[in-house]
Amino acid sequence: MEAVIVDSNRTMVGTSAIMESISSAVNGKEMTNVRFDPTAVVSEPVPAVAQSDDVDDLVNGGGGSEEEKREIVLGRNIHTSSFSVTEPDIDDDSTGDKEAYMASILARYRKTLTDRTKFHLGYPYNLDFDYGALTQLQHFSINNLGDPFIESNYGVHSRQFEVGVLDWFARLWDIEKDEYWGYITNCGTEGNLHGILVGREVFPEGILYASKESHYSVFKAARMYRMECEKVDTLLTGEIDCADFKVKLLANKDKPAIINVNIGTTVKGAVDDLDLVIKTLEDCGFSHDRFYIHCDGALFGLMMPFVKRSEAHAKNTCLLLAKQEFMKYYYEIENVKTVCSLFRYLMPLWIAQKAPKVTFKKPIGSVSVSGHKFVGCPMPCGVQLTRLEHVNALASNVEYLASRDATIMGSRNGHAPLFLWYTLNRKGYKGFQKEVQKCLRNAHYLKDRLIGAGISAMLNELSSTVVFERPKDEEFVRKWQLACERNMAHVVVMPSVTVDKLDHFLDELVEGRSMWYKDENVKPPCLASDIGSVNCCCPQHRMIS
Repeated sequence: MEAVIVDSNRTMVGTSAIMESISSAVNGKEMTNVRFDPTAVVSEPVPAVAQSDDVDDLVNGGGGSEEEKREIVLGRNIHTSSFSVTEPDIDDDSTGDKEAYMASILARYRKTLTDRTKFHLGYPYNLDFDYGALTQLQHFSINNLGDPFIESNYGVHSRQFEVGVLDWFARLWDIEKDEYWGYITNCGTEGNLHGILVGREVFPEGILYASKESHYSVFKAARMYRMECEKVDTLLTGEIDCADFKVKLLANKDKPAIINVNIGTTVKGAVDDLDLVIKTLEDCGFSHDRFYIHCDGALFGLMMPFVKRSEAHAKNTCLLLAKQEFMKYYYEIENVKTVCSLFRYLMPLWIAQKAPKVTFKKPIGSVSVSGHKFVGCPMPCGVQLTRLEHVNALASNVEYLASRDATIMGSRNGHAPLFLWYTLNRKGYKGFQKEVQKCLRNAHYLKDRLIGAGISAMLNELSSTVVFERPKDEEFVRKWQLACERNMAHVVVMPSVTVDKLDHFLDELVEGRSMWYKDENVKPPCLASDIGSVNCCCPQHRMIS
């Protein structure tokens, strides 16, 4: 999506014209005389509409028939707003014009990033971080090529930090140091590609099973590895439907099973029931040596371990908070925001006992998480862990490196382990636990306020992803950078998302709806088929309720 500048009056300012003026100036002559007006308003047309394609069908689990084709909104073609790369003039060394101009471009870009960060709600990135202490290391080309546990001839690496991070996750997921193998990936997708590849190498004839709401990278892996893939139906919550899973398993009992289990689906944040998946496999006659489970925990894989509480602690804290909050607001309890405040403090504790346990003590093969999501790394990265016994099927010795390699990529970003190591040390288990509770509280606050405003909304029990009615105005969607699918949009409540930011968003949404639906003939969409009639506030279901 194209970046958009928002000024202090919240006016939408397109960057395309600014970029085009920059490009023409670089190609042209008056570089030193260019001036930028940060309050300039440039009309920004809504992106073109396109038909969904096969990739979209794979993401949504659709069959691709003509009836299922639907219109989707694509972002602007970035070629219309790219920064040109030009040759320096002969006298640039003496005048410094080119350096000054490039500095002005970067300054303008920094302001754009700052402004767009203020309106970031739809994608699961924690933007609350400060890595100033690591600036001193940005002057080095750090590359962790090859196996993290075997040093190569290339000496500028950060393996000692990488292995420290991997050991931290190994403790989190209950596997001993001498029993696991893993590495820091370049993104969450690479973790899925690696986990499924390990499963395929362990069971070359295995069938990949994944719910229809799995991340698109799972189906990308199936295409890349030419694997037979069974898409399993989901419940309204987005969780895998183990009844349908059982039917598909029984139809393929003669082949091993490779299963992708979602620890938080992309759109609804649904957590598949790992224990029920394992039980279904066992009930269908699959012994532990005939299946491989990869857990895709891109976002919630790092959140789930920290919502666990002892029963006594949860009960006592609930009662204490309930008493304090109720007495504090006793005379204004009818105020919607006050009620929401009470519930957003209590809900994380009420659901704590239901948090699933992702652990290698169960018969799973691998787990992957993203490092740029909940952790808050400034560059895409991730962590992939598998059992050491499995990875040997992938590993090969590389004389050129004087090392071994079992990764997807060859060269790997050596800076990413530094950022992960730094954050894990600063926050620790208690710090992450505190941030998880904050996210869950704020997510319940958002959901309750949406429902209170008559807007269809759903929040899964163990999630901070709030699904709601897709805004009618695409400019609003782009301003708040919302992720949308069919009639749904969602907000992913991360540690960097404050209640004030949610209130700002809600106020603008409510104001926008008053304009979008002022005509009696224009009605909000029905979301009953997506999130259930109990969560739908469309005119039809509001009358029924």
